[in-house]
Amino acid sequence: MIIVMERTATKENVQRAVNLLEEHGFRVIVHEGDVHTCIDALGDKTTLTPGRVSALDGVKEVKVIREPFRLASRDRKSEDTVIEFSNGVKIGGKNRPVFIVGPCSVDSDYAGLLQVATAAKEMGCEFLRGGAFKPRTSPYDFQGLEEEALKMMAKAKEETGLLLVTEVMDSQDLPMISDYVDVVQIGARNMQNFKLLKAVGKANIPVVLKRGPANTIREFLLAAEHIMYNGNEQVILCERGIRTFDDKYTRNTLDLTAVPVIKKLSHLPIIVDPSHATGQRYLIEPMSKAALVVGADGIMMEVHHDPENALSDGKQSLPIPMFKDVIKRLSTLRDQLEYDKTCLSANVK
Repeated sequence: MIIVMERTATKENVQRAVNLLEEHGFRVIVHEGDVHTCIDALGDKTTLTPGRVSALDGVKEVKVIREPFRLASRDRKSEDTVIEFSNGVKIGGKNRPVFIVGPCSVDSDYAGLLQVATAAKEMGCEFLRGGAFKPRTSPYDFQGLEEEALKMMAKAKEETGLLLVTEVMDSQDLPMISDYVDVVQIGARNMQNFKLLKAVGKANIPVVLKRGPANTIREFLLAAEHIMYNGNEQVILCERGIRTFDDKYTRNTLDLTAVPVIKKLSHLPIIVDPSHATGQRYLIEPMSKAALVVGADGIMMEVHHDPENALSDGKQSLPIPMFKDVIKRLSTLRDQLEYDKTCLSANVK
């Protein structure tokens, strides 16, 4: 960090700052200018927070040079993180983007869920997603079938071989959910549920972390840092739209700039969810194409066998025939694009 002293700072003020820094293991270089004295401090700021330094008399400003998300930072790990599953599917790095598809929430119609899973397998998708525990804005809306839904998903996996993704809302449910699925998801509403982040961090299971609708990229990466700090480095980031000015035509605003920005700052893979971002099924295809072009490591989209009667988010779910057409075109684009992630990383640094 760099500490800028006030113009009126005394030699005693400067020395007090230097002493504090050195006591906490920092290497200190003092620059005495004509107007301000500046102190370069090189060391581990987890031992001494910038706030403690800025509280000293005579300190004008403390500037942090390195980003606080150490474990997620590309400074710490220059190569891309690749998350590999037992069936050989990989997310991140130079691997081709994956498709994660399925209903927003699993309803009681297993035959319908199997239709979606079968179509996903037929079209070359790798993951089946479905909500078992649903965080809903209204308490009167469908809240999910809980473990019954997980059993249905597990049965669909037996018949199709697809990997499973579902959301965890409560750390107490994590052990039970982990018995059924291959990836747990932390939804946008829980991005800063630090107790849940800590619990998932202590679990040995890949996790999709969704960006909150009002969170910055820095906050997003710090949420990932909480998971990694607690021992789990199998983190997949998910951009799913942020709240901006216009909510008449889209549910949120899909921040596609987040993809190359995060690839510059972090080694973690990042996927995009155009369904939740836009809230409109006609926007899923164009936004998915754009996400692939900017380098997303995967697309998560909602698909339902009967969207008109879906218990949640039917408006933003693709019916199976439309899904097949969309995936066919996305697969063609995926094959056409040259996913040289090493070049991409070099270009954005």
